[in-house]
Amino acid sequence: MKSRMLVVCALLLCGVMTALLPRSSVAQDQATDSPAQEGPSTPGNDASASAEEKPDESLPAQVFQPEIDIEELDFRLVPLTKDELKQLAEKWLRIVKSKTEEVMETQLTLAKTADGADGAVRESLTELHTERNQLFDKYSAVLDAWEKKGGDVAAIADYRAYRSSIIVEETRKADFKTLVARAIAWLTSKDGGIQLAKEVGIIVASFLGLLIVAGLVRRFVRRWIRHVPNISNLLQVFIIGVVYWIVLAFGLMAVLSALGVDITPLFALVGGASIILAFAMQDTLSNLASGLMIMIYRPFDEGDFVDVGGVAGTVKTTNIVATTVTTPDNQVIVIPNKNVWGNIITNVTASDTRRVDLVFGISYDDSIPEAVHVLEEVVAAHPLVLKEPEPTIRVNELADSSVNLICRPWVKTDDYWAVYWDLTRYVKEHFDEAGISIPYPQQDVHFMESAPTPRSTKRSRPGIEKQPASGSVSISAGDEGQRE
Repeated sequence: MKSRMLVVCALLLCGVMTALLPRSSVAQDQATDSPAQEGPSTPGNDASASAEEKPDESLPAQVFQPEIDIEELDFRLVPLTKDELKQLAEKWLRIVKSKTEEVMETQLTLAKTADGADGAVRESLTELHTERNQLFDKYSAVLDAWEKKGGDVAAIADYRAYRSSIIVEETRKADFKTLVARAIAWLTSKDGGIQLAKEVGIIVASFLGLLIVAGLVRRFVRRWIRHVPNISNLLQVFIIGVVYWIVLAFGLMAVLSALGVDITPLFALVGGASIILAFAMQDTLSNLASGLMIMIYRPFDEGDFVDVGGVAGTVKTTNIVATTVTTPDNQVIVIPNKNVWGNIITNVTASDTRRVDLVFGISYDDSIPEAVHVLEEVVAAHPLVLKEPEPTIRVNELADSSVNLICRPWVKTDDYWAVYWDLTRYVKEHFDEAGISIPYPQQDVHFMESAPTPRSTKRSRPGIEKQPASGSVSISAGDEGQRE
């Protein structure tokens, strides 16, 4: 029994050994055959190795097809990385190079062909040139996508220089008939002149539509802004104009962007130009800032009579740069806004009412109460003089030649000059009827003789002696050569 048990154990041990030995030998063989690696293999390393051996397999096959539509190519370029676009650019460089070689061979054939038999060759050359230009458009699309994703600027410039040099050299070496044939082919091409005409038509139609839309927006803003309280006409005109041009600018950018035009360089151009213009147009910017201050603080409005910058007149228009004033004798004067805002501004017509200041002189021999009564009657009889506030009529000054009375009635601003001129005339006429005189400026002169001075033997000249108390002038006579 024990012997049988030993035999079974020996058989089991032999089976296990035979099962283990092949596996270890296989593993050892695999370890011997496989090369030693410094680190563990990764998917990225495998992919990079395969990409180096077969660079085209990591890209969609459609992007290499010369007959692919350019719009489809633009869509398929979106998910590609910078490195993939670099490989794609090299591929398209070989494509356009191959087609350019065909064009050059045909152009050489045309140069060797007689003038009477070059029609078919020229037609073939035109077709090849058109096909090659379409390939160049796709080639440029790949370069643009590569540049947007941070490609090497110098390398991209070299790729583009290749395209530019080929076009320049082909044009320089082509004869006149070939150039005319190319121009006609481009004008009649669906992707050439016809496409350009469509884009121009779309831009023109869009611009006309923008003008209509901007006009409607301006009309709406004009109606709306009238309901805004405490806003001047100058500020209204400015806001309406700004809204109008903003609608045009943004609408035009939207149209260009919809047509596929990259408007990003425009913002960079505007930013760079703004810095240069800021230094070159300092005075204009000062006028611009002053114009904004005038429109915000509203020291005057259109139609006001102002005295500003040494000029008095009616404000005709005010824009963001200058203010136009019309003088009473109908002279049109344009004043820069910095001179307007930087000076004292007198707005004569800002208030609804004004006071007319008049001064009338009567003789010292006339009755003051009677003269005041005449002035009160004349002022009360004028229909344009306001009852409130009441006019002021008082004795104001005892002058050298007259007693001056002030007459200060209140009128509406628009009636100022009419009342001023009417009262000046009516007061003179009523003073004459009442026997009240308006004296001329006069001075009393008294002649006096002075006794000769005993100690002086010289003749004195006549002297002038002033008497401030009486306001008279005395002339004294004495010896010649002596002045008192």
